[in-house]
Amino acid sequence: MTTPYRLHYAPDNASLIVRLALEELGAPYETVLLDRTTGGQRRPDYLRLNPHGLIPTLETPNGPIFETAAILLWLADTNGALAPAPHAAERGDFLKWLFFTSNTLHSNLRMLFYPEKYAGPDLAHQATLRATMQGAIKTHLGALESLAAAQSPVFNTIPISMLDLYIPVLLRWMALYHKGGTDWFDLVKTPHLAEHAARIEHRVAVKRGTDAEGLGRTPFSNPTVAIPPEGSAT
Repeated sequence: MTTPYRLHYAPDNASLIVRLALEELGAPYETVLLDRTTGGQRRPDYLRLNPHGLIPTLETPNGPIFETAAILLWLADTNGALAPAPHAAERGDFLKWLFFTSNTLHSNLRMLFYPEKYAGPDLAHQATLRATMQGAIKTHLGALESLAAAQSPVFNTIPISMLDLYIPVLLRWMALYHKGGTDWFDLVKTPHLAEHAARIEHRVAVKRGTDAEGLGRTPFSNPTVAIPPEGSAT
């Protein structure tokens, strides 16, 4: 690598969250496009880096890292930014909300977007799973709305944290991507999250990342489908 980091990405995938973190850190990095239309994430050379065939993977001087939350936490600790220090009083709050976002909210979104992977081919079973996930995600959004309203030291305040970058990307997907429609989601109903999404999308570093993936002027507060100049993988 000619830079400390190499990000294997697809436009508007979870790799976007890592890209935004790298931009905010001001860390030099390279990108490698994974063309999902041809199964690029299942190529043997990629599977050697990430045996699960998922996106993203970040190559580092210490070897490849996969899983979004793991990458974010490693970057934060390695660079001493975008997260409370390991011994800071806020560290526990940061970790619980980071892993709630990754393990609960993000995972529920995956089940909502790909119900056939979890419920099988039966359309009625898929519909039941989608309805269940919609209800669960609305509950999760209520919890995050309360966190945003409280201006916790780990979210929706200055300086920003990895959570500030992670959550707007998930809000974007809720507004855009769902085989059964997106009428169940309305960002206006969570005004503090809506304000946060608008604030984050205007940050200079964030705009560099969203511009690279063709996400438009309002990628989080009023999103449109990506038109990535680097080549579409969706």
